[in-house]
Amino acid sequence: MTLINGKAVTAVLLIAVLLVVLYCYVSQSYRVVLSFEEKSKATVDDRSDPEAFLTRHELHLVSPDHLRYKQPSIVHGRTDVVTVTPWLAPVVWEGTFDPGLLDSIYRPKNITVAATVFAVGKYIKFLKEFLETAEKHFFVGFRVHVYVFTDRPNEEMPQVKMAADRQLTVMPVPSSNRWQEISARRMELIQMLIEKKLRDHTDYIFCLDVDSKFHGRWGTESLGGLVAVIHPGYYRDERSKFPYERRPASRAYVAHGEGDFYYCGGAFGGLLEEVHLLAKTCRQNFEADARDSIEAAWQEESHLNRYMWISKPSKVLSPEYLWQDFKPKNPEIQIIRFSGVVKNYAEIRPN
Repeated sequence: MTLINGKAVTAVLLIAVLLVVLYCYVSQSYRVVLSFEEKSKATVDDRSDPEAFLTRHELHLVSPDHLRYKQPSIVHGRTDVVTVTPWLAPVVWEGTFDPGLLDSIYRPKNITVAATVFAVGKYIKFLKEFLETAEKHFFVGFRVHVYVFTDRPNEEMPQVKMAADRQLTVMPVPSSNRWQEISARRMELIQMLIEKKLRDHTDYIFCLDVDSKFHGRWGTESLGGLVAVIHPGYYRDERSKFPYERRPASRAYVAHGEGDFYYCGGAFGGLLEEVHLLAKTCRQNFEADARDSIEAAWQEESHLNRYMWISKPSKVLSPEYLWQDFKPKNPEIQIIRFSGVVKNYAEIRPN
């Protein structure tokens, strides 16, 4: 009888242990599934359909039925320039994309594109032409919201008629005695704009210099996760000539023999989440440098180049997307889409 009772107790204990193990397994599995579902819902904001998220962004490109366009070729095309990076990101040049096809893919996604521009101090003089040419060339036919950061009074703001589905919002900022300080704060202000105003209703953002104007189309061909623009002043040079920050003490440091391209600080963008991470990281690194009394060679542009060397852009725009008006076109530049205007720095930079 004692033996039987002992076996019974052992059996009961084994069953109890198995039930505990089974409960832990099921509970953990449930938590994993719940965590995945919550993450998915967070990823698509409060849209519960992952397919809707894919369709909304560039991850899932769906062409309209029966759309007619020129037959693509993988053996004919641009042979005078490189059209893909070593990490397989496309480099966008004139002649490498079909604008009608791309627009027809992105238009049903109902995307919203934000643009930031800083018109501080005498740089306000460039804003009217920037806005007028943007109306003609920047994501025409799509929802666009331009955010102008300025320290100038409302009466100095140019009056520019904007098309339907295009808006302009003025963001007041304090004045500064040094243009370097204005430059330094850009990443902070972009980060805060995304966190406070854009997250619920904006898909892509491009951060552009105000002392520039559009000459040609800048549209859906530029959309991507993290988008960089090749600097027109250095794209033919060896990287030893790039004006990277070369002091190891700086968080913007890029050593000799390192780096890919030299990217513009005057034009970059991408998905909202990607640009937020870039701005936040560059801001943190800039502020850490400042605590050590270090100012990188080209302020936020130096930190941007460091960031994009490590976090590779998923799309690279050719120098067509930020040329310089005072430079003649090189043979490979078939079109100028956006360019820095000729200006007298002594007239516009604060003392």
